[in-house]
This record gives sequence, C-alpha cells and structure tokens, in this order.
Amino acid sequence: MLIGKSNTPAVEQQWLDFFRECDDAPRLNEMAGFFSETAAGRSGVPVKVPSPDRRFFLGDVALETFMSAHLKIWGRFDPHYFGSIPYRLEEDIRQGDALFRYAIANNVSPLRFYNLGAAESTLARTLAELGEGKIETLSCSPDKANEESFFLHGKPANATFFLGPFHHLTRSRIASTPALSHFSDGFDIILEDTTFQMYSPNRKAQIAFVKDNLKDDGIFLFVEKFRQVDPDEYLRRELQKDHGYKARFFNPDDLKKKNSVIIKPMNLNENTVADMAQALAAYFRYGCVTWNCGNFYTLAASNSAENLRRLITAMAPPCIPNEYVYMNTPASLAGLVFDIPPFRRLGTYE
Repeated sequence: MLIGKSNTPAVEQQWLDFFRECDDAPRLNEMAGFFSETAAGRSGVPVKVPSPDRRFFLGDVALETFMSAHLKIWGRFDPHYFGSIPYRLEEDIRQGDALFRYAIANNVSPLRFYNLGAAESTLARTLAELGEGKIETLSCSPDKANEESFFLHGKPANATFFLGPFHHLTRSRIASTPALSHFSDGFDIILEDTTFQMYSPNRKAQIAFVKDNLKDDGIFLFVEKFRQVDPDEYLRRELQKDHGYKARFFNPDDLKKKNSVIIKPMNLNENTVADMAQALAAYFRYGCVTWNCGNFYTLAASNSAENLRRLITAMAPPCIPNEYVYMNTPASLAGLVFDIPPFRRLGTYE
C-alpha cells in the first residue's frame, strides 16, 4: 500500500517495492492468524504469568517504581511475550526507566517516542503515564486485538495508537492524519521491538524507511533476535532459551506450535549483529549494544554522540543472570564510532 509519494520517480519506485515486500511479509500473511489469536488471549497463553525477578534490581528504587506502573497496565499479549524471551521483562523495565530518565532531563518537552510493533505497547503507555505530559508516545500494530488491549485500562493520556503495520506510517500519513499530526516534526526516540524480523531480512531498507520519522539528533533502538555465524552456537542458545526459560511458562505443545508457525519463518528474516551494524553504518555515525540475552540483543544508534551518551549513562546495569549473557555491554559495533560510557549506578529519580 503506497501512502505517501516521493519527490522523484526513482525514490518512489524504491518505496513501492518496499511496500510490496512488507505487504507480502510473513507477519501479515502466514503469521497473521497466530498473532491475532495470541493478541486476543485465545491461544499462546502461558500456564504461568511471568513476573519480574526483583533480585536483579538490587534495591534500585527507580526500577521498582517503573515496574509497579508497568505491571498495572498489562494487556493480553504481554504474558505471552514476556514468557517467550528470557529476562525481556526485566529489560523492558530497565530500558523504560532509562528512557524516562532521559526524557525528564531533556530540554525538549514533550519528548516524542515511537514504539513500533510492540503489540499493546505497555512500555509506551507506562512512559506516557509517568511523564505526565513530558512524554508523548505513538505505537502501532496491525492487530485489532492489540488496539483493544491498548485501551483495556481506559484511554491513556499522551499515548496514541495507530491500527496498521509500521510501513503505513509515512511522514505524509502522519502529517495528514489529525490524530497523528502532532508527531509530524519527528521523534526523539524510536524503538523497534522484534518487528523487522517478522517482515524480511532487508534491514537497510527498513531502517531507512523508519528513520525518515526520526529527528536528526534522535536515537533509534532495536530489540531483535540475531543469527550467529556458527549455526551450532545459535542452536545452543535456542535450547537454553526453550528449556531453561520458556518451559517454565508454556506446555510442550504450545512450544512446538510456535516453533513451526513463527520461529522457523522468522529465522529466515534474521541478520547477524555484524550485518545489522553494516546496515546501521549507512545512516548513523554512533552506535553500540546495550543488552544481550542468548540470541537477542538491544542496539542503539544515533547521529548525536551527546544524546546517545546521555541515554546510555541513564541505564542501570543489565538485570539478567550471567549464564544468558554472551556479550558484555555496553559494547561497540563495527563501523560505528562511540566512546562507550558505563551504565549508571543505582539511584532514584532526580
């Protein structure tokens, strides 16, 4: 679906091809039924609801504060998501705490945050609630059930939901839609949450398209599952995830079904970290890895070293047991320049 027209025929054709690629992607076709049923809570429901392991917060009052606000507004997809990726819940709270710190210390008010493809977008709604007008968020999903969960606890202030896939949100669409037009100047932070891997391995085009909505000094965050150069190493980490973590929350039949419908097709659309770094280097000067868990990583990129450094130094140390960590963070990315600062120590909001 072509929503906005480009200035030249060559660029227009580039996006026409990209839109077709997205429209034909697994996420909107063979995976659509699974995600729709899971988002509605009709399938994929864990036998046990995951909860944060507070031992990893080490008494950090700020993390506890963000956790309390986060848990109060869960939707129907959250239990499935946080039961599927080891310690992703703790990371969502750690990341959210850092984003909140960054926002309240920012000279720009309100800070605008776009969370693409994060189901009912609990992180975005938590930031909007705690920000009390200092943070405005946009979230998107193609599933109606996720929109329903977004409003499950009432209409959230300062948080907007767009029903549709990420490639429908061109700058022209945002500018011409009254409910979205306040985002037309771009976003200070964009977080892609395990979305691109559901569409294609074409990271360079995906990043280019979404980056068009990012401010020049903005920060682009990516939570993705990555291939390993050694397939056996990839498999070892998958087995650790499935048997050491997911088995706590899902029965064997559910795991088998998801591996068949989602995991195998998704694997074809994954990049290596090195491939991703190369794609990022085409658009950003600075970047690093901020979190690792098995085959999952969080990457951050920006053309503002100052802004990226401010976000990294707002982060608490990763809240995860050592046996799931295969890369010490923060870590550099090949092709991107960054004098990596340490994560912050424990503390309250200032």
